[in-house]
Amino acid sequence: MNIIAWLILGLIAGAIAKAIYPGRQGGGIFATTLLGIIGAFIGGTIVTLLQTGRFLLTGASLSIPGIFVAVIGAIIAIYLWGLMNRT
Repeated sequence: MNIIAWLILGLIAGAIAKAIYPGRQGGGIFATTLLGIIGAFIGGTIVTLLQTGRFLLTGASLSIPGIFVAVIGAIIAIYLWGLMNRT
């Protein structure tokens, strides 16, 4: 059941992040879901670092604050991906 929650969180967060971030990112539903899942890990890790002062790889949960954190992380992931793929 946890895998289904991660997929739903990834799809929601990735779609919101792509809608917020300016420009065209491309990719289909799989890329959007993967982006959201990566964003959940980035956002969860940053929130844990700010709250506890420790660097732990944690993910956001399927809740309203979790979606918010995952969207912030997905926006960071889009930005970093754009930096890596500049020509």
